[in-house]
Amino acid sequence: MARILAIDDEQSILESLKEILEYENHEVEVAAEGQAGIDLYKEQKYDVVFLDIKMPKMDGLEVLDHLNEVNPDVPVIMISGHGTIDTAVESIKKGAFDFIEKPLDLNRLLVTLRNALDRKDLVKETRRLKKKVSKTYDIVGESDAIREVREMIDKVAPTDARVLITGENGTGKELVARWLHEKSGRAEKPFVEVNCAAIPSELIESELFGHEKGAFTSAHKQRKGKFEQAHEGTIFLDEIGDMSLSAQSKVLKTLEEKKITRVGSDKVINVDVRILAATNKNLKDEIENNRFREDLYHRLSVILINVPGLDERKEDIPALAEHFNNIVCQEYGISPRRITDEAIKELQKISWTGNIREFRNVLERLIILGGQEVSGEDVQKYAQPISG
Repeated sequence: MARILAIDDEQSILESLKEILEYENHEVEVAAEGQAGIDLYKEQKYDVVFLDIKMPKMDGLEVLDHLNEVNPDVPVIMISGHGTIDTAVESIKKGAFDFIEKPLDLNRLLVTLRNALDRKDLVKETRRLKKKVSKTYDIVGESDAIREVREMIDKVAPTDARVLITGENGTGKELVARWLHEKSGRAEKPFVEVNCAAIPSELIESELFGHEKGAFTSAHKQRKGKFEQAHEGTIFLDEIGDMSLSAQSKVLKTLEEKKITRVGSDKVINVDVRILAATNKNLKDEIENNRFREDLYHRLSVILINVPGLDERKEDIPALAEHFNNIVCQEYGISPRRITDEAIKELQKISWTGNIREFRNVLERLIILGGQEVSGEDVQKYAQPISG
């Protein structure tokens, strides 16, 4: 059963909608003019709205604007009379779900309603999954160092500024990149990650810029590169310090011209991407040793964010332990373990050279090998890999 609001100045239309929809076991409220409909919409929660386009005082398009300001996720089905089809199409551009014509056709009405409810459920599920993923990618901790990182993300994310993220392996540079994307105006567009260290130097250009069929021996078909895939979104160049000088040159050109050319082609393709990059290397040392282009470094490092190592923020270990305890136990389908104060103290004594990545693995090991309670003794026994 759905809660439905119908807004129409024709009493006969309201009566027909109410009769049809209540027969289908839906709960229906009606309003005979735009402002009354808006007032009801602000006070109550609805699953779908039927909205007439041509009404006195306030027409349907104006009402639609007000409804979208209150809650843009509720599907609005426009009701269009003769001669208002162009206006109905305009309403779709403004965010309406669909429109049906007068006189109302029963089958068309019910099919459109079902599709609108399916869309609403899909939006709700997508938001739930996105929230779940976002929780997995939380930047956990309240230390001064990690607060500074979060504050920098909040300042920089809404802009299109290029960001260079530095830090040791396992500190969470990817998390910073993901949150820069999630908090930006490009959040609904692709986030494309490229691990520059994992791609052979001879393939990195094809990976980034794509290739045409026959461009090289194994190019059996045309392929879009990562820059094209990230169009209007964000590309994250992880471990950019390992990128070949040849590829660096092409990336620099892309930054300057906002255009790419696929390997084996002369065709120029426009791309609109925000570039984030990360490295665990000291790029100034790499520049000194002629392994990294200085001009590219300055292009990438409009904003610098350094992610602190875990040894620099051990006061965050209690929060991190609780965070990964919940995530790991959820993955295994078991209830979260109790982590004792002694266990936390022992975890804080360890030098975390592998940073957050190592910490998560150790906590998972403690959950698997320990009992319902993770003790200080468990940390002493299991924190380091068991040797043969």
